[in-house]
Amino acid sequence: MQTNNVILPPKTIGIIGGGQLGRMMAIAARYMGYKIAVLDPTPDCPTAQVADVQITADYDDMNAIKELTKISDVVTYEFENVDLDAATYIEAQGKLPQGAFALEVTQNREKEKSTIRDLGLPVPNFSIVKNGEEAEIALQDVRLPAVIKTCRGGYDGKGQLKIETDADKADAVKFAEEQGHCIIEEWITFDKEISVVFSRSLQGDIAFFPISENEHRDHILYKTTVPANVSEAVQEKAYQAARLLGEKMKIVGTFAIEMFVRGDEIYLNEMAPRPHNSGHYSIEACNVSQFDQHVLAICGLPLKPIELLQPAIMVNILGEDIDDLLDYVKTNPYGHSHLYGKAAAKVKRKMGHITFVGKDMEDVLSQVEQYEKSK
Repeated sequence: MQTNNVILPPKTIGIIGGGQLGRMMAIAARYMGYKIAVLDPTPDCPTAQVADVQITADYDDMNAIKELTKISDVVTYEFENVDLDAATYIEAQGKLPQGAFALEVTQNREKEKSTIRDLGLPVPNFSIVKNGEEAEIALQDVRLPAVIKTCRGGYDGKGQLKIETDADKADAVKFAEEQGHCIIEEWITFDKEISVVFSRSLQGDIAFFPISENEHRDHILYKTTVPANVSEAVQEKAYQAARLLGEKMKIVGTFAIEMFVRGDEIYLNEMAPRPHNSGHYSIEACNVSQFDQHVLAICGLPLKPIELLQPAIMVNILGEDIDDLLDYVKTNPYGHSHLYGKAAAKVKRKMGHITFVGKDMEDVLSQVEQYEKSK
């Protein structure tokens, strides 16, 4: 863990990963007066465009990791698939306040689900298989529909297969035989998906952002609405579960948990040990953003009390949406657009987002409807 209690500007924050989350971390840190170093294999990546230094190397290049650690006063990451040897090395140097444990858990679905279950928190029924033969046996007792996922990697719907009928089981067995280590989960029928985003300080203080409600299209987050339309019982259960996980895993920084809601019940789905797509609304809608809080936490500074200033809806901008967005901003004053500086606008690739805020949710919904009609 971090040995220096407080990292003050103009010291250097090192970021592993140069995508949009790193970019927004860097922008928040720059406002506070910090310098930024980033390690990413892609030259002029989104984070490098706002950084002081880029180390262009693969994430598991230990020479590059050592260089980043040397020139940085504290190191963080923008995605969970960080090389564990690298994370362990940086932690041993006293410069990774988030530690390697949160990475170890969240980059492996078996460890993630087991951690949740062992705390007595609600999670869909699951079984772990290592090959096709084990999958075939496990599927005999699985209630359909179900889903099989790789235990490592996979995002935005990649690395998984839905099992809806007995006829689909053969495809699931083949999937397990090809992929190896997999998790088979009961498919939860839910009313809505929510995200709980929070930040936890080195001292153990936790600040929760308002719970947001997510809508996906083609397995990719399409839009996030805040505040979520959920009962007080759901809010209480969601925050309680997040607090328990945050304390058990000794989280430092911003952390996100996706949950399914059915009636007044919640089921924990996936965790992310860093700022999250569903928390982007906080930049405009709150008095402090998820990126601000992350920087404060990893630098050993006190977290700010969080207030929702206005209701908001954030809409993701994919590669196929860029032209529509640029046409929209020419003539419409509503919406705060963020483009991430990615070189190529590919279909289904997250290129940016736009956040709408207003005096009430009716006002926000009207703005979003106007935007969607313009496309």
